[in-house]
Amino acid sequence: MSLRRSPLDAEHRALGATMVEFGGWEMPIAYPSGTIEEHLSCRRAAVMFDVSHLGTVRLTGDRAHDTLNTTLTNDLAKIGPGRAQYTHLLDASDASVVDDIIVWWHGSGDVFDVMPNASNTDGVRSAIGGEDTTTGRAVIAVQGPAVREALGPVFPDAADVARFRVATCEWNGVPCVVAGTGYTGERGVEIAVPAEHAAALWRALLDTGLVPAGLGARDTLRLEAALPLHGHELGPGITSLQAGLGWVVAWDKPSFLGREAALAERAAGVRRRLRGVATEGRRPARAGCVVSIDGAGVGEVTSGNYSPVLGHGIALAFLPPEVEEGTPVSVDVRGKPVAGEVVATPFVGR
Repeated sequence: MSLRRSPLDAEHRALGATMVEFGGWEMPIAYPSGTIEEHLSCRRAAVMFDVSHLGTVRLTGDRAHDTLNTTLTNDLAKIGPGRAQYTHLLDASDASVVDDIIVWWHGSGDVFDVMPNASNTDGVRSAIGGEDTTTGRAVIAVQGPAVREALGPVFPDAADVARFRVATCEWNGVPCVVAGTGYTGERGVEIAVPAEHAAALWRALLDTGLVPAGLGARDTLRLEAALPLHGHELGPGITSLQAGLGWVVAWDKPSFLGREAALAERAAGVRRRLRGVATEGRRPARAGCVVSIDGAGVGEVTSGNYSPVLGHGIALAFLPPEVEEGTPVSVDVRGKPVAGEVVATPFVGR
């Protein structure tokens, strides 16, 4: 099966991006400046990512709210029109996280854009219905502490969208849906722009001096922020509680998919919990590396990399629930033990 391409594909190639397969799409992993420089540019100023590989499933009408609220874990009653919410879709049998999702609730009140992970769009749509509108738009994420200053000269209305707010804003007469969301641990917005206007907006942002960043930097940024990645910290056999995301579940709601299994796990207690591990030196642990305490294997790394901000390796790992912060550990990295310690997350920022 051929890989899907973003409406911005030609822009990435013109900038010399290295393209890779991700979730059925061909996307930029890095530009010539490299992942570490892109990462640090986001932490120090602002960068822009193409995240058009994310899915968009649109639900409309007076039943859309109830459909989402009786299927997904979080409670839309906590927010309202013009807001975004992080939520989970669970497997009914064991409460595994089928996908973690952001819901954009439009200000009109009866329009919802549900944003699944790239490869999960069809499965999410099967659960909630709606229309797959992914191909009709590109999504440009502008992230970093200087996001308002970066966006202001080009798209001031987008610059004004606050954290987890959703607004329809016009750029040069083109309506865009803008949400104060992102995946870096920094301030930022994600702009859904009609596909035919995406290249023009990308170039306008590029002309301001914004640094383009690829999925490599997006991954190291989200790891420093201890944000889960589906297929690593979430997925088959992994529940919201095990991932430390019980706050995403509205336990008092009378109905959501997987509710009974989730309640049963909460009553019994989790058998493992996702924790942060800081390792010595630049050589990072990777997914699948065994974590040991006092010579005995007790868990496994789900994601690991070098932290450009901290200057050493960091990892997320599932460990027994009784393991406390400050516990010394050893991580087997390609047959060699690397010393580490269980630490609080996020690794960078709060």
